[in-house]
Parts: sequence; structure tokens; C-alpha cells
Amino acid sequence: MRLSTRIGLAVGCTVPLLVLASGWLLLHLVARDLRQTEDQHLRQRALAVAPDARALLRASAGDRPKAADTRQRRLFSAALDVGVRVVGPDGVFSGGPQPGASVRLPAGTTGPVTVRDGARGWRALARPLRGAGVSGTLWVFSPDTADRTQVRLVRRRVFLTALLAAPLSGLLAWGVATGAGAPLRRLTRRTAGLDPRTSTARLPEERTGVQEVDELAATVRTALARYDEQAARTAEALDTARSFSSAAAHELRTPLMSMGTNLDILADHPSLPAPDRTEVLADLRREHARLLGLLVMLRELGRGDLVEAEAFRAVDLSDVADAAVAEASRRAPDAVLALDAAPGLTVHGWEPGLRLLLDNLLGNALAHGRDAGGAARIRVTVRAGATGQVVATVDDAGPGVPPDARVRVFERFQRGPASAGSGLGLTLVAQQAALHRGSVTVTDNPDGTGARFEVRLPSRGDGPPGRPPGRRDWLIGTVRANRSQSFPKDRP
Repeated sequence: MRLSTRIGLAVGCTVPLLVLASGWLLLHLVARDLRQTEDQHLRQRALAVAPDARALLRASAGDRPKAADTRQRRLFSAALDVGVRVVGPDGVFSGGPQPGASVRLPAGTTGPVTVRDGARGWRALARPLRGAGVSGTLWVFSPDTADRTQVRLVRRRVFLTALLAAPLSGLLAWGVATGAGAPLRRLTRRTAGLDPRTSTARLPEERTGVQEVDELAATVRTALARYDEQAARTAEALDTARSFSSAAAHELRTPLMSMGTNLDILADHPSLPAPDRTEVLADLRREHARLLGLLVMLRELGRGDLVEAEAFRAVDLSDVADAAVAEASRRAPDAVLALDAAPGLTVHGWEPGLRLLLDNLLGNALAHGRDAGGAARIRVTVRAGATGQVVATVDDAGPGVPPDARVRVFERFQRGPASAGSGLGLTLVAQQAALHRGSVTVTDNPDGTGARFEVRLPSRGDGPPGRPPGRRDWLIGTVRANRSQSFPKDRP
């Protein structure tokens, strides 16, 4: 059922009920006004005939029949359109329209009352008669026929109005609702052909002047925008999954083949000399550790590409650095690690990603930042930088990074010839810096020996809350760029 029809039916049913309710109130008011008018008329008639009624009682009490008849005629003439009944000690005198003598009148009344004589109703007013030698009661009566006639007339008109109001109000409401629903029908026609699965057409932003329709159109646009966003995120997730499987298959092929060759050697030569067997087993352990590290790093790259903006919150970078340094000290008890972090340096970030960034910088320093004697001396600093920035630096005492390699070290699968890592550790550092709308650079250690990795992060969110993080294609984009993904085997 159309909305305009529903509105027409609702109004067509509601308006007659309102008319009947108003008519019921009107009937009560009209009946009250008519009764008040009639009661006032009875009071005036009682006041006018009271002297004649007292004279009639005095004549009756003095045993003067002729005078009593004269007073009685005068009394009935003065009563005009009301009935009169005088009740005295010597008899009852009545004339004019009034209830029958068998109708019991109420005693002790001080105002007009209603008495009934069969189907007829009367308004009656009693007035005591007091005076010299006079004692009695004067009753005046007025039939309520005229009042009931007028009330019935008003009742018929109320019902007639209610009957006419039902169809007329329904049709009028239907017409008004049809006109008011025109913008909604236009919106329906415009949205009927929108299919976000097959077309990029979207609802134009036009104002109709009807607030509800404009709000509905805005809701439809928001829903379509969310659909587009989710479709894009789904496509990104699928691309990430395909890229992960492609990269994993490509990178795992060489070490798996090497491990297969070593296993064949062990299987085909059960009497292999002990030194050769030890070398083969060591090679297998290295390949196994490398494969495990590669899978973990690829998984972390995928997590970073798919992280949502809702995961970002206020994070104390000093606390994260403290936890990362403590973990690195536990893993490398021979290393000397120092932390200089000012408290309360907060960034808007993803805490697992920031911890991953610092863990990989420390892991890189422990692996490549040792001096000629094999000692690792690492210093981590967290300080306030330029306005709205927090700076974290990791200094080591190793050979440093050549200037021509300071950009390539952050690319995926870039490894030195003697590296046993996956080539993804510094890529994860660059990914997390980009996700947090920051930057990472490598320079010489200010002490003159070693390298300094410096990460600059905004201390507050860049843009309104809910804005997506920065670059999100670290696992996908490198495959699309067709960069080298070789995984060289360590030389023994």
C-alpha cells in the first residue's frame, strides 16, 4: 500500500473520531447552557408569582372562597408559560403544564431539579412561602421538550458532519500526501537503477527542500560510499592474499630446493663422513630458520597493509621503546643497550606496529651493527622533534650503511651477501613509518662509527579521526613493480 493511501486512510479514520469527540463536548456544553437558561427563567417566574401565591394562601387560610378564586386566577395568569403548584396547610393549588399529582417531588431542594413523569422530563424549582399567617411552598415547572429537541438537532448535525468528514478528509489528505511524496518518488526512481556491483554511477547531491527526503538521500549516498570502501578493502585483501601466496611461492622455492638437495644427500649417502653430515645438517637448520623468518615477515607485512584506522589510538612511544629495549636485552645478553626516552611522548598510532618498528630496528642493529670485535653497542633515543613530531633514533657501532644503499635497504628482499635474514626487516620499518604518516632515514652515527636510523612520527593524528593510514601496498606494490625477489643462499 502506498504511503499516500495510508495517510489518506489514517486521516479519514481520525478526523471523524475527532469530530465525534468535539461534538460530544459540544452537546454537553449546549445542554448545560440550555439548562442554565431554563433555570434562570424558572427563578424569574418564581420571583414574579411569589406575591400572588402568598395572597392565595392568606385568602385560603381566611376561609374566603371568592377571594381565593380571584387570587388563584391571578396567580395562573402571572405564571405565563410555566406550571405553578402552591402547597399550603389548607390544600394544593396547581395550574399550567406540570407533572401529575402522583409524581413525588423532592424535599429540601434549594435549586432547580429534574423530575420525570413517565417519558417526559421537567425542570422544577421550589420556593418557601413565609409571611404573616402564611406558610407553604411554591413550585414552578417547565417541560424540557424544547431543550431535548435542540440537543437532538445538534446531535444529528454532529453525526452528519462526521460522516461527511471521513471521505472528504481522506481524499484531501491523500492529495496532499501525493504531492508531498513527489520528491520521495523522484529519489526512488533515481536509486532504482543504481547497482554498485556493475556501475560506478552514484546519487547526485541535490537538495529537494524536504528535510526527510534529503536525509534519506544522504543516507543512501553514505551506504553506497561504505559499499565502495568495503569493496575496495576486499579487493585490497584479495590482492594481498594473492601477492602473499605469489611472493611466498617464489621466495620459498630456492631454499626448499636447497633443503631437498641436502635431504637427498643424507638419504643417498647413509655412510657420509661425520664432518660432511654436520655441514649438511647445519645448512638445513639455516634454511629452516630463514624460511620461518620469511613467513613471519610476510605475515607482518600483510597485517600492516590491512590495518584499519579504528586500530589507531594514543600511544606513549617511550613506553613502547622501553619494552622493545628490554626484549632485545633478553634476546642478546652480550649486547650493550642504552635507552634515553623522555616520558609522555605520545603519538597517534597502532601500538603493535610501533613495537614491530622498534623491534626490527633493534634486530637490524644487533645483526649488522656490531664492531670489528663482534661487540654490539646500541643506543635508543626518543625525544620531541619539530612542532608536532616525535623522533626515535637507533645508533649502532657497526660498519654503517653506504650512501648509495641507504634507500635500497628499505626495499623488500634487499639483503647483503652475508646476511642470514629475510630481507624484510627494514621493509617493515618503512611500512610502519608510512602507516603512521611519518618517515625513516639512515645516516652516519654522530659518534663517527656505525649507522643511525631515525624515525619521525607526528605526535597527533594527521587529519580527522577515522582517516585511513598512509601507504598500504607494501606487500602488493613491490610485486606489481616486478622488483627482484631473489633469495640467495648463504655461502658456507
